[in-house]
Amino acid sequence: MIAHDQILPSLYQLQRLGKVGEITVCAQHASTVAALAANETIRAAFPGHTFRPLPDPASGGKDPNGFRRAIAAMPPRQLVIAAVPDQLHYDVVMTALRADQHVIVVKPLVLSVAHAREIEEEARRRQLFVGVEYHKRFDDRSLLARRRYRSGMFGEFKLGTARLMEKWHYRHSNFQSWFTPDQTDSFTYIGCHYVDFVHYVTGLLPAAVSVYGIKDKFPNGNEGYLWTDARVIWENGACLNVQNSLSFPDDAPGSNTQGITLYFSDGERGAWLEHSDQYRGIKYCYTRKPDAPGATQFSEPSTEYFQYVDLGGPGLRPVGYGYRSVKHLVETVYRLEAAADRAAELAAIDAAGVVATPANSSFNEAVVEAGRLSILNGGRTVEITAQGVRFRE
Repeated sequence: MIAHDQILPSLYQLQRLGKVGEITVCAQHASTVAALAANETIRAAFPGHTFRPLPDPASGGKDPNGFRRAIAAMPPRQLVIAAVPDQLHYDVVMTALRADQHVIVVKPLVLSVAHAREIEEEARRRQLFVGVEYHKRFDDRSLLARRRYRSGMFGEFKLGTARLMEKWHYRHSNFQSWFTPDQTDSFTYIGCHYVDFVHYVTGLLPAAVSVYGIKDKFPNGNEGYLWTDARVIWENGACLNVQNSLSFPDDAPGSNTQGITLYFSDGERGAWLEHSDQYRGIKYCYTRKPDAPGATQFSEPSTEYFQYVDLGGPGLRPVGYGYRSVKHLVETVYRLEAAADRAAELAAIDAAGVVATPANSSFNEAVVEAGRLSILNGGRTVEITAQGVRFRE
């Protein structure tokens, strides 16, 4: 999904601009890469652009370890992008680092702080870049809120609520084969966006997490925590409530429903921030329903995350913060490769905090680890300490 919706078209645009060379896409099943290669929307947007698919679509087979051979065959200090289920991130990232490759990985980086620290140490030792693709960081509204909060215009964050509900059709996708209670949940997969947003804007760190999960069944009979309600307490005592699910009606407009509201105080006055993220004030009603999963005849499309526009060709151009995020991460690899002192450059990237790295965003892994411990124990509160996560006594 994310390769189709954001990553591959972003890489094709960078290839069009001469910043990316040959692209190889690996999947477990030949049918997966065949469908991606044949996608008419991407082909129309990027005529003449192709990738090397593994496994070979003509084989019709399965090759779970093809990515290992593909990475091993790469010259050193190229780029691997990991867009796989959450529980597979650590294996792919470490395989790439041990082969001396830079890495971009979809959020969250990994599911434990220990794994995040191991990745950080391996990358630093080899002077390689690891970036986590939290694309909401490149939404202009996030950047505006960050600058204004840190200049004192809002005061201090006190209370907030966020929601991100994906559409019901996710339940009919490949999610039903891996989105199981022992591996992940809706908060881990979706809620990390807004936990990261709060830190990105305020600079605060999370101190405690409790997650209540409701199990539901996929069409194939597998269960998953398809509904979650999380409570994140921050180091200053502030509280963020995050609700997530794979439940938004397929017939509802937009690709999901999402947004965040934060309340602030400077001790004398209150302040407020609200982002409605599922659409951008556009309402369409087509003559027929578009041919895409979850598409509706009445639509409220987002112009901000990722869209194609026609600026005279050839093909179409991707716009939005989804593209800007991938572009910035790729350009950060170039910046590191061009640096005379790579260790100093990596330290500067970590310190700036614009892109999420293992060194500056492991609080996300702490929240994920604490959240998983909480949800598997009925929603008990789990504290985040310098020594790790533990149940609150």
